[in-house]
Amino acid sequence: MTDLFLPDDDTLYAALLARDPAWDGRAYVGVSSTGIFCRLTCPARKPKRENCHFLPTVAACLAAGYRACLRCRPLRPEGDGDPVVTRLLAALEADPARRWTEGGLTAMGLDPSTVRRSFKRQFGQTFLDMARQARLQAGLTTLAQGGRVIDAQIEAGYDSPAAFRAAFARHLGLPPGSFRANARLRADWFDTVLGPMIAVSDRTHLHLLEFADRKALPTELKRLHASCKGDMGFGRLPPIDEAEAQLTAFLAGRRARFDLDLALHGTPFTCRVWQALQELPAGSTVSYSELARRLGRPEAVRAVARANGANQIAIVIPCHRVLGADGALTGYGGGLWRKQRLIELERAYAQTERTPA
Repeated sequence: MTDLFLPDDDTLYAALLARDPAWDGRAYVGVSSTGIFCRLTCPARKPKRENCHFLPTVAACLAAGYRACLRCRPLRPEGDGDPVVTRLLAALEADPARRWTEGGLTAMGLDPSTVRRSFKRQFGQTFLDMARQARLQAGLTTLAQGGRVIDAQIEAGYDSPAAFRAAFARHLGLPPGSFRANARLRADWFDTVLGPMIAVSDRTHLHLLEFADRKALPTELKRLHASCKGDMGFGRLPPIDEAEAQLTAFLAGRRARFDLDLALHGTPFTCRVWQALQELPAGSTVSYSELARRLGRPEAVRAVARANGANQIAIVIPCHRVLGADGALTGYGGGLWRKQRLIELERAYAQTERTPA
């Protein structure tokens, strides 16, 4: 288990020189010649190798007597101080059905390329993509409340039924008419600090929990739709309410573990991998090879990786806790920026469990 341990200093110094975003928030550098500490992505001039002291957390940097850098601001989440991001998020929240274009950004005195870079760096997607998702989610809310497809289309700001159905199909993988009223499985969405998530449940078990912008979501929903023979609709059932409540508490630092009834759609080996992931305590990490060894299948590293990637209940089945053999971030369906945030968040849980009562 890699836990809070860092790789060797040569690896981290190379990441510092490259400003590797894979280590942002997971390791920091204290510079003995200046007495400050920075993110590894800091744009400041790079210190000499002999002046670098690498530490795993902000708390460790402060305890060692380092002051926070004023350029990369390691005490604040990346993007918090970006006025462009703040302004556009407020505008999107005020009018989620607005049709945003690059021309609209220019009319606000903003450079579309700067906006694109800022949002990709902070959220792993562009502002225009985020705005399109907000429009579709407005339509999804109407459908979940029992509204007609035409009402959902209008609420989402689409003039053409064909355009709405095409956008909906691209986003969820199924056109609106594929969803039944009073179905056994119901789909709904809710907001989190890491972005909107879509959940699917029956009356007793959670079947899917994914970030709305995950590229594999349409495929996952198609597969789930086929497995239940099309008996899927929109709406909120008790497992979704409970998932939202527990996830909100987890992301707020108030709950380290989940207690949800899950319906696992996978082969016996895949389900074993998912169950092993759930046994990892918050704040710990593991490599694919180590997870394979724990399952008694040290030769099945690739199969473990495939099972990890096939997980369709994000965060609750914590596939974000699997790192590369060298401790670096590896692919994550929800985006590496979310994986980084989750690992950083969970360090507080790890520190609490280590603190003697």
